[in-house]
Amino acid sequence: MHVYQVLKRPIITEKTMEQLEPQNQYAFEVDIRANKHQVKEAVEAAFGVRVRKVRIMRMPAKYRRYGRRLVKKRPMWKKAIVTLEPGDSIQFFEGV
Repeated sequence: MHVYQVLKRPIITEKTMEQLEPQNQYAFEVDIRANKHQVKEAVEAAFGVRVRKVRIMRMPAKYRRYGRRLVKKRPMWKKAIVTLEPGDSIQFFEGV
């Protein structure tokens, strides 16, 4: 898998923004087939930073209701929490 296919999008929520300053952690939605080594290589290549640790979790599929009767299932997806070395930061997240 190519390094630019691993990262799908950054996850920007209140919880992830609170993890930026004290813990230097960033959250990304990643490809379902990606592993920790591939996520580390992709972040280092895309943003030019040094990665200290990667944690990956599979988020479960959920049902979503549209109106009264229509129920659709959202697919399972994978989330990665990336911890950077002290002194490194990703400028994409700054100022959000």
